[in-house]
Amino acid sequence: MSKSVSKPIKQSEVITQAYFTFLNKHIADVINGDAPHFMELNQIAAAMFVSHAHLTATIQQTMGHHPCHFYDGKIIDAAKKMLAETDKPVAEIANILTYDPSNFSKFFKKITGQTPGDFRGKIK
Repeated sequence: MSKSVSKPIKQSEVITQAYFTFLNKHIADVINGDAPHFMELNQIAAAMFVSHAHLTATIQQTMGHHPCHFYDGKIIDAAKKMLAETDKPVAEIANILTYDPSNFSKFFKKITGQTPGDFRGKIK
């Protein structure tokens, strides 16, 4: 009879998984209008019952980047999805994502290297 030995789950893996689960739900809540704005990283850490420093150190250790890197990436992914799948104006998408339209365009370009309008034009 063979025994199955399960590897213990590290706390850092639990925190990392919880962070990504939280981000997915939170971003969906903002898009659906169930949350008024994007939370700051310290607010996310508090909601997860960990310190900001611990969350940052854990995500950096397990994933190799600051938590904001993934947060921004998920926001950009949501924006890209709306740009690709809807005909909503860029300004409306910015508002849905709780950004001022000009700040949204700057944020989008900083992360992707192109404006939201250029992105939409290339995929249509």
